[in-house]
Amino acid sequence: MDALRSLAILFVLLNHVNMRLLLGRVPYTHGLPLQLVSSLVWNGQRGVQIFFAVSGFLITSMTLRRWGSFARVRVRDFYALRFARIAPLLVLLSAVLSVLDLRHVRDYVIPPATGGLGQALFAALTFHVNLLEAQRGYLPANWDVLWSLSVEEMFYLCFPLICWVLGRGNVIASLLMMFVALGPMGRTALSHGNQIWHEYSYLGSMDAIALGCLTAMVLWRCRLSRLLIRLCGVCGAVLLAATLGFSIRVDEWGLGRSGLDMTVVALGTCLLLAAAAQSGWSSPRVLRPLLVPGRRSYEIYLTHMFIVFALFGGFIAMGKPLGAVPILFLAAVVAATLVGELVARLLSEPLNRLLRSGLIRAGRGTVLEVGAERPM
Repeated sequence: MDALRSLAILFVLLNHVNMRLLLGRVPYTHGLPLQLVSSLVWNGQRGVQIFFAVSGFLITSMTLRRWGSFARVRVRDFYALRFARIAPLLVLLSAVLSVLDLRHVRDYVIPPATGGLGQALFAALTFHVNLLEAQRGYLPANWDVLWSLSVEEMFYLCFPLICWVLGRGNVIASLLMMFVALGPMGRTALSHGNQIWHEYSYLGSMDAIALGCLTAMVLWRCRLSRLLIRLCGVCGAVLLAATLGFSIRVDEWGLGRSGLDMTVVALGTCLLLAAAAQSGWSSPRVLRPLLVPGRRSYEIYLTHMFIVFALFGGFIAMGKPLGAVPILFLAAVVAATLVGELVARLLSEPLNRLLRSGLIRAGRGTVLEVGAERPM
């Protein structure tokens, strides 16, 4: 799980550094193979799709472990857990961005056409940044990253209520399969030609979360054979390698136009999750440092644009030397990881434990596994 999230956050980081370079008219890709460039710096959206699939798998697995079945889910406790995990850093980020906007700091000022600071702040705290941007245009990059949190948390606002109302797993599974089937349509026909909604819509992103949920439900009920575990691992790796490493060819096959490319990414992620979960596989110790970005993916995701802007500003001040571009990419990854680790240790984890303890103690006393979940 951490390996997949590390891969995902790497794609997001590289994509956002790439966007700064393109906006700064730095021709750093000149002479490089198109597929290499596409695989390294244009897979940000697919990286978010990996996050969604992992999140759906993780939340459903933890829900079934805590309560044993969907019918026994305690709605209040579910919301308390999500609030404790998401709210501290989201509130702090919103406050910092608000101050930067009010002080008219470059790269952080919200365009008046989008409704200004009040509209952006309201959208961030009520999980409809994606809808605001589809209607009024892009927000500054630090606000824009909250589109995926809007999709994810809107799903989890409904998830415990669905469990409480429907209860039975097979009914919930049918609903989730409907989301999977409608996901490609949300990215194509139902986006009505709106490019932002094509990428940011609720329905167009929830198929990955739903696939993650379904994977967790299957593994909760079934024990896969050794052969099937290996088959899941091989097929998942092939699907991800094909969509991430040969994205241009995938688009030529029409998967992008049909919206199925993102579904394939989510499916490959879920197959790898199934193989890892039931085989008990863990990465070699030598690779453990590479998993740190995955463990801190939420903190890195919400804070990395501060790093990208700061480093890119230094790159511009140096005169945009092409030889320094690889160093810029590497520095962004390392610095964002260090900041994410620092934010997690000093803010997210302490407040997560404190809020969980206080909120649940005020409720009915559900036994919690504090720190067990680290969704994006």
